[in-house]
This record gives sequence, C-alpha cells and structure tokens, in this order.
Amino acid sequence: MIKLTGLSKKYGDTFVVNNADALFPKGEVTAIIGPNGAGKSTLLSMASRLMESDAGEVLIGNKLLAQWDSKELAKHLAVLRQSNNINMRFTVRELVSFGRFPHSQGRLTDNDNAIIDSALNELDITYIKDRYLDKLSGGQRQMAFIAMVVAQDTDYIFLDEPLNNLDIKHSVEIMQTLYRLAAELNKAVVIVIHDINFAASYSDNMVAMKKGEVVSAGKVDDVVKEEIMESIYEIPFTIKDIDGKKVCLYFKG
Repeated sequence: MIKLTGLSKKYGDTFVVNNADALFPKGEVTAIIGPNGAGKSTLLSMASRLMESDAGEVLIGNKLLAQWDSKELAKHLAVLRQSNNINMRFTVRELVSFGRFPHSQGRLTDNDNAIIDSALNELDITYIKDRYLDKLSGGQRQMAFIAMVVAQDTDYIFLDEPLNNLDIKHSVEIMQTLYRLAAELNKAVVIVIHDINFAASYSDNMVAMKKGEVVSAGKVDDVVKEEIMESIYEIPFTIKDIDGKKVCLYFKG
C-alpha cells in the first residue's frame, strides 16, 4: 500500500495541493478525479518523487519515499506522465523494452523479452510492434507507452491521464487491462482521469479533489454522490445505479 499524509505544495503564497491524505491499496484501482487545476497531477507527481513536496510524507510499503534508492524504486513503481515526447525514432517494441531497464540495465534476458512480448499482447499491439512511433496514430502511441509501463512489472503503477487520444473502444480496453492488472496481479494502479463514468466503472476507490484539497476519498459508492460531485464540479448531477455501477448524468441548460 502507498499512504500519503499531509502532502502540500505551493508556489508563492498559493497552495497547489494542501494537506492531502490518500491511500492507494494493492490489488485495487484508485482514480483521482476533479476539475482542471484541482492538483491531481501534482499530487501524483509528489507521490512518485517526480516533484518534491513542501510538507507531508509518502509511505511506500513500510518505507518512506525519501528513503528509497532511485534504482530500487523503479523496480517497484512505474509512472506514465501526461505528456510523453520522444524525439528519437523507435519502434513500438523498442519503446516497450525500455520498461525492462530498471531490471536489466539494457541487457535484455530471455525473461525480459518474454515480459515485453506479454505486455505487447496485453495491450493488443503486437501487430504494430515493428512500426515506428512517428508512423502511429495518437491512440496507438498511447497504447505503446502504457505497454511500456506494464512491461516494467512493478507493484505500483501511476498513470496521468492514460486515456488521452483514445477512442471509446481503446479506452475500455485500457481500463479493463488496468483493472485486471490490479485484481489478478495484486498491483496498486492509480490513475488521474477526467471521465467520471470510466472512473466509476473501473475503479475500486476514488480521491476527489478541488482547489488543491482532497474533498472526499474512499470507495466509489462513498464518493460518487450527487452532493459531492456537485460541490466539486459546480454543476447539477444525477447519479443512477445501472448493473451495479454508478453512472453520472450531468447537463446544465
């Protein structure tokens, strides 16, 4: 489990994240939701040591984040940022193979290659493994980057807006894959996501943020409530239960 306690980050006198607490359990998907500027990506960056916090602490397993050796941390925590720009010309398989670097240091073993092939298959992109990234659609590139994270084979997976550039079909496939990684392989999967209904359908837990603060956190049924959603997004919400899932309807005439 990853535990965040009192995390804060400010620029000047303005808090981007203020005294945030959250839990990211293994074996479950946790979605971080909220409007633009809520501090979602900043929270994820501090939890993964991509950004220093001004206050608070992050506990990964039984050890504080600051105590982790960077090379060892990369074997336990994989992060996919919102923007991924690679200027060099790589094939899909070459990109996915970078996920094995913390384990192999660039000297791929038969086991590494098997894990790479498994990640390509998991994301259903084996058919484009030899194509260059600059020849792919935005959605195909995003699938390749997620496959790279899957190939890293860590206990904890952080993804910032993983559904960027994906249509509905591929978004569903990604969320199903992430849910399966958590449930079947006992990984803690944490995603920053804007689509509330995707979050509600494929997550176990939610962390709802607004203006840098965690407004509500817990199981999906405890967070996806009309009064909570309306206070966060400042528009009317109607929430229905359909096939055991929460579905949010929102329209402002």
